[in-house]
Amino acid sequence: MLTMAKQTHQHKFHLLLHSADLIHEHLRIELLALDITPQQARVIKALSRKECVSQIDLAREFDITAASMSTMTVRLITSGFIKTEKDPINAKRNLLSLTEKGSAILNDISLVWDSVDVYMEEMIGNDNLDTLTDLTTLLRNSLGGCKPGTKVE
Repeated sequence: MLTMAKQTHQHKFHLLLHSADLIHEHLRIELLALDITPQQARVIKALSRKECVSQIDLAREFDITAASMSTMTVRLITSGFIKTEKDPINAKRNLLSLTEKGSAILNDISLVWDSVDVYMEEMIGNDNLDTLTDLTTLLRNSLGGCKPGTKVE
């Protein structure tokens, strides 16, 4: 039989996953006023860093399937945040870009993201948040991840 101390520390990643789920839920609630999901907010922010990008390239950047990205982009197009146009170089490809409505919501998304940082700081303190940020950056990078928009193929 495992002792209570061993059980508590047996699977350390569970604490990370649970914390991430709780932060994600807080973010989801904060974004409700903007009528977008956290993933949609990330796509809008990613498109703000690029003039036009293909759906496939965007899917690669987010490390999701083209089908998943297609579902998300259809919703964002329907909501009026992004638009699609034929690639002038490759007529088989569509390029995605922000609409005026998509550009207009960028500041609101940043304000929500700032509020989530403040929420986390209120929960664990600035020094702990800085340490957490450093450690999660190290973990992400060590696992082969990178800052969005910096993925090298």
